[in-house]
Amino acid sequence: MTFTLIHRAWVASVAAATLFAAPADASPPVHDTVIRHGLVVDGSGRRPFVGDVAIDGDRISYVGPHAPGSGRVEVDAHGKAVSPGFINMLAHPEVSLLVDGRALSDLKQGVTLEVMGEGSMGPLNDRMKAEARNEQTDLHFDVDWTTLGEYLAGLERRGVTPNVASFVGAGTIREYVLGEDDVAPTPEQLAQMRTLVHGAMEEGALGVTTMLIYNPATYAKTPELVALAQESSKCGGMYIAHIRSEGDRLMEAIAETIEIAKASGAPAEIYHLKQAGQSNWGKLDDVVRAVEAARASGTRITANMYTYTAGATGLDAAMPPWVQEGGLKRWIERLKDPAIRERVAAEMRNPATTWENLQQKAGAKGTLLLGFKTAALKPLTGKTLDEVARMRGVTPEEAAMQLVVEDGTRIEVAYFLMSEDNVRREVALPWVSFGSDEEAPAPEGAFLLSNSHPRAYGNFVRVLAKYVRDDKVLTLQEAIRKLTSFPAETLSIPERGRLKKGYFADVVVFDPATVQDHATYEKPHQLATGVEHVWINGVRALHDGEATRAPSGRVIHGRGWRTAGGGGCRASAADWTWSK
Repeated sequence: MTFTLIHRAWVASVAAATLFAAPADASPPVHDTVIRHGLVVDGSGRRPFVGDVAIDGDRISYVGPHAPGSGRVEVDAHGKAVSPGFINMLAHPEVSLLVDGRALSDLKQGVTLEVMGEGSMGPLNDRMKAEARNEQTDLHFDVDWTTLGEYLAGLERRGVTPNVASFVGAGTIREYVLGEDDVAPTPEQLAQMRTLVHGAMEEGALGVTTMLIYNPATYAKTPELVALAQESSKCGGMYIAHIRSEGDRLMEAIAETIEIAKASGAPAEIYHLKQAGQSNWGKLDDVVRAVEAARASGTRITANMYTYTAGATGLDAAMPPWVQEGGLKRWIERLKDPAIRERVAAEMRNPATTWENLQQKAGAKGTLLLGFKTAALKPLTGKTLDEVARMRGVTPEEAAMQLVVEDGTRIEVAYFLMSEDNVRREVALPWVSFGSDEEAPAPEGAFLLSNSHPRAYGNFVRVLAKYVRDDKVLTLQEAIRKLTSFPAETLSIPERGRLKKGYFADVVVFDPATVQDHATYEKPHQLATGVEHVWINGVRALHDGEATRAPSGRVIHGRGWRTAGGGGCRASAADWTWSK
């Protein structure tokens, strides 16, 4: 059904509504903003209707067929859709927001909340702060915080456009206490780790997360993760994980995630759901059965995804954990030893390894180089590992090791791993939301010194353009639910994610007929089009497609947040009522 037909069909169904009518003797109100005549897609998943949305202060004051009175600002949304702001369930603008607070690549897609923390920005000890200063690449910033709460408050104080929220990283906690070595915590160290999680939760973290294919997080065993998830759960937090394997041991990794959820008493979420490598594409049915069986048994488990067939990370995901033990400097020093290089190359080629080797699953031709620190290597940006290996007359494994040593970084790369058929099926799963797994850059300045994955500029409008309008995998109202109210409920964030009276005014106006992503792997720095207006906390952040630079964003705190007036973590997970 075309947008025009939808528009006509629902006008009649709402025209007679009297629920929103003002009392006869009331003076016509004057609202701050009234958005009129749009197709209201309220985030609930219900059928859209043509009507108005009014904003007063930072709240929505009216949603219905016709807002009474007038607005100091009136916006004609005829022919456009009006929805809640989109929630980026896996965002990485932790650094980019310090450089450019607009989060332009996401703002132009209608994103109003960035959820961070796969590896969190706190707590940091002196060694971690020094590394954060010394290992900067194209984007430069001052590390003027120690705790996660200080980092988040600093963003709000600087003034950023989007709302921000964060988990606390289990890997960050582990590094704070244990460093980057492959060791198990003593009981005393585990108690310290739990205390740090508890503190981060009272600073507003949404829960605890981990990224189990990367050092030092990969060294954590399941009981350690359960202990930290239990501490988070006491504070109303959830467990969210880049699981231990997305490839050959995918089902075992999902089983571990479900086990952690059950043992902690908290909900769990799988980051960027995928089946990595062609030999694993057939596992999607098993994945769905496992997740839905857990959900049916009472364990709340959900997932998020990006809408592309390539992932993006570093060449650390192509080398064994042992060579990286102790951190970046020790990894590079080891790679300078010819005997160690020979051993690493053999393990990189071995299909029977027990660690996650994304380069092997993608192949050298499917490993695209995105970002370097060293000026001499930047001309290699946009080439594949196979091309660089042939240019240098070495194997792909040797080329990868050379690049890490020469650049002094893990090298940013994209791995082509997934099946489009599986992506299409996952998009439609009712328990899956969306995350970019990227920073929020702009096509200007230092951001142009490296390539990003196109998901940074297109992940959310791609849902609307490709999977709703073109492929018809989702209805518009279901897509909006999965972009708005569903992630808000998953995260237990109140009064956001819907167009509803009294809710915070995070509102997007877009054209469903023309909204489009333009970023490609070859030319990633291209902004999406079709999103015309965005309000964040009632402040206009995007006006006729242009960023206003308003500092409209706020920190969204988790349920354990301890304010000056009290609050904080409760005695046990049983004290919390989880959103359904």
